[in-house]
Amino acid sequence: MTVIGIGTDIVECLRIAQMIERHGELFLTRVFTPREIEYCSARKATTQHYAGRWAAKEAILKALGTGWSRGIHWCDMEIRNDVAGKPSVALGGEARDLCERLGIGDMLISISHCRTHATALAVAVAAERGDRE
Repeated sequence: MTVIGIGTDIVECLRIAQMIERHGELFLTRVFTPREIEYCSARKATTQHYAGRWAAKEAILKALGTGWSRGIHWCDMEIRNDVAGKPSVALGGEARDLCERLGIGDMLISISHCRTHATALAVAVAAERGDRE
């Protein structure tokens, strides 16, 4: 396994709560996919889950080494969870295209949150030789 990049982020849950309160659905639909909104809204600690996904998307950008340049949008990155709760990353649009150009085959993600903060770590892993051919 070859690591191409890593990124981490931490965010205050209160900051995300204030953005949701101030901008409502406009904020949610700009930053999160419909699937993410459905997932977070169904959780008891809704704000913590939104904050975790915010941190994950910021960490992914850092792992890519691009920040918000190169036309990547919030919804080009979707955080999903399997039935056991393990998060994974689904990339679309310019984020997916950039991964292909950089030879990234997978983006690993870990998210943690408590009442006050959410944090995430993203690791960009090189595609296996067979994946690129």
